Amino acid sequence: MSTWPQWLPLNERLQPLSPYGAPQLPAEAILNTNESPFSLSPIITKAIGARVEAVAENLNRYPDRDATALRSELANFINSLSNTSLTSENISAANGSNEIIQSLFLAFGDQGALGFTPSYSMHPLIARVTNTDWVDGRRRADFSLDIDLAKNEILKHAPSLAFVTTPNNPTGGTVTIAEIEELAQVTSGLLVVDEAYAEFSDEISAVTLIKKYPNIVVIRTMSKAFSFAGARLGYLVADKAVIDALFLVRLPYHLSAITQAVAEVALEFRSELLGNVATLVSSREWVRHELEALNLAVLPSKANFLLFSGFDIPAPILWKSLLDAGVLIRDVGLSGYLRVTIGSEAENKLFIETLREILQGL
Repeated sequence: MSTWPQWLPLNERLQPLSPYGAPQLPAEAILNTNESPFSLSPIITKAIGARVEAVAENLNRYPDRDATALRSELANFINSLSNTSLTSENISAANGSNEIIQSLFLAFGDQGALGFTPSYSMHPLIARVTNTDWVDGRRRADFSLDIDLAKNEILKHAPSLAFVTTPNNPTGGTVTIAEIEELAQVTSGLLVVDEAYAEFSDEISAVTLIKKYPNIVVIRTMSKAFSFAGARLGYLVADKAVIDALFLVRLPYHLSAITQAVAEVALEFRSELLGNVATLVSSREWVRHELEALNLAVLPSKANFLLFSGFDIPAPILWKSLLDAGVLIRDVGLSGYLRVTIGSEAENKLFIETLREILQGL
């Protein structure tokens, strides 16, 4: 039953929904939203401050509507990682990858969308908000993606948008480049490869397939590996025709001059910022070892988080017990599972020590 007032003409498809959002609660260890635990260095914050001060002189004017300089730098960044030859015409930048996802639905969602759940929960949510028909594709019992089954689902439903997330959120599993190519071959619409956590993985990026398969589009973000969640910068790598089509649904001047400027600074310092990735990957393996030492089951992960199970109490109760002790992790809504973001060394140790005390006290 709807709790909205009768006088409010809220769209019927939105009435049963709740706003998306992980809890933002005070805790000694905040390990629930896959943020980087590393703050920007004084050198980078000083460079950002100087760039913002320079931009501020012209805030009476609209920003570059096409974010040309930023898109060129993003293309150069991807080229340096994947040995591609992309240009600014292959890049669309936005206020976080969620805006990219919304734009894809607005531009291409007429024939529906398909994703393989559990995966990023915003995919079906934004589909509903944009009045796009959504189909939940299936995964194996261990949450890995069965490529043959996935191909059959795509062929059966023929969606205009088929989503595959690698590394997958909330599970951390990956899809190989060969498997992505198989999916692209049977996708009549766009194959959307969400690579929000790609920097933490050693898999080859799907951007390397775009030239051969122009129906592949790749979503990336600066929120995770770049320690830039607060700046809100996501981007899409795609064929020029896809980028041009997205301009049809882009809001005018949607990316502020300040956002563009600080993202450009981050890209200038990418070697320093991405230097933390190796530390997080090493820490991820340490946390995995410690969880397994507690006789817990941990899913394989190439992201900056781990999904684990095997505890003898309901997940919401364990989640609350950890929070009461100052450790905030994520209940992702999968029965018997919780997800923990890899944090700083102190946060990781506090999480493991607190979890051990709770489990031993049962």
